[in-house]
Amino acid sequence: MTVAALSTPKAAGGLAVIRVSGEDAIKITDSIFLSDLSEMEGYTCAYGRITDGEEIIDDVIVTVFRAPHSYTGEDVTEISCHGGIYVSERILSLLYSVGAVPAAPGEFTKRAFLNGKMDLTRAEAVMDVISAQGGAYLRKAENVREGHLYRKISSYRERLTKLLGSISAWIDYPDEDIPEVTDEAVIRELTLIRDGLIRIAAGYDNSRIIRNGVDTVIIGKPNVGKSTLMNALSGCDRSIVTSVPGTTRDIIEESVRVGDTVLRIADTAGIRDTSDIVESAGIERALARAENADLVIAVFDNSEAFTDDDRRICEVKANRKIACINKSDEESRFDVSLLSGFDSIVHISAKNGDIGDLSGILSDMFIETADEFLINERQKICLDTAADRIKEAIDSIGNITLDAVNIVLDEALYSLLELTGESVSETVVNEVFSRFCVGK
Repeated sequence: MTVAALSTPKAAGGLAVIRVSGEDAIKITDSIFLSDLSEMEGYTCAYGRITDGEEIIDDVIVTVFRAPHSYTGEDVTEISCHGGIYVSERILSLLYSVGAVPAAPGEFTKRAFLNGKMDLTRAEAVMDVISAQGGAYLRKAENVREGHLYRKISSYRERLTKLLGSISAWIDYPDEDIPEVTDEAVIRELTLIRDGLIRIAAGYDNSRIIRNGVDTVIIGKPNVGKSTLMNALSGCDRSIVTSVPGTTRDIIEESVRVGDTVLRIADTAGIRDTSDIVESAGIERALARAENADLVIAVFDNSEAFTDDDRRICEVKANRKIACINKSDEESRFDVSLLSGFDSIVHISAKNGDIGDLSGILSDMFIETADEFLINERQKICLDTAADRIKEAIDSIGNITLDAVNIVLDEALYSLLELTGESVSETVVNEVFSRFCVGK
């Protein structure tokens, strides 16, 4: 079956690219293209016109890729046409009328995986590259797409396979001159493998944060500059800024990029004692949201003395906390030494758009300390399952036969093969590629 789809956004633009892949890709494209594609070599282009009978639809350039030297491993053509929505839709309709069928989401990358052009971790990283919102995300997605995660998992898989083979040989051929497999040696090697898998899986939380953005809550007393900081970071007047205490009563959210770090910021009600029922409810929501966030940015007023409300803010529990001392351009009355429980302290002037070294602090906190890989939930489940089965085998050695231990280790090995896609069900494959956009 030959499939076709628009691989660029469905919108007006200077250029659109339509991809066709399958056994008849060249033949089908040739049937609506005035120039002859049949004798063209791979990695070559031809200029010509797409026609519908006598009607000329568009001047285009067709690039030919011949199997197996293409993205999908099949014959592929890519039609570069003018970027009008009508033009691309008309060309697609012509392709469908002469034998192509619409590509499903992720169809091209799925074919690349099924044809052995990439493993499943590389395939999943393709969508990570496409959806990257910042430099950190893109770099780590590219690492996976280039095969770094696959090679790391493969190294542990090969060690586990070698151990399984040694155990099997020792059991099956007791009379042969085969090195003895001792319980101590097996436990030592399994422990090293398990520890390595656990280290990779531990990067999941940082991967989630880099992939989805840092769930960030801005808290502070009224009028310390929380909303001004929110607006400075977002580049627009997202939050209302007035001199009236209690202006922000509900949670206002925005996604912003600070350097290479994407923050999903929530501006919250000012923390203070109040008899206002509505404002009080907003404060309680702010505190609850802060305790579940990846990051809390607490804003303090450099021009005012430290208060009990500031102390209450210091006591907020959070995964990571940054103290921003705002109004740093004004005379200082704030005693920074009274702050406690913060990972970093930075002086800023939100009104003037000066956020100090907040970008560098965020990079050190969420990017530079993160693992080199992006780990998604499916991959983490496979890693956790493999590590659990290995732990089960370690705990069983000495209590059950090595034959039984091998059965447990076979399950661990299968989990690693499922992670890379070398032994994976059709259901899992379909689920992975259903998340892709059409045309990729």
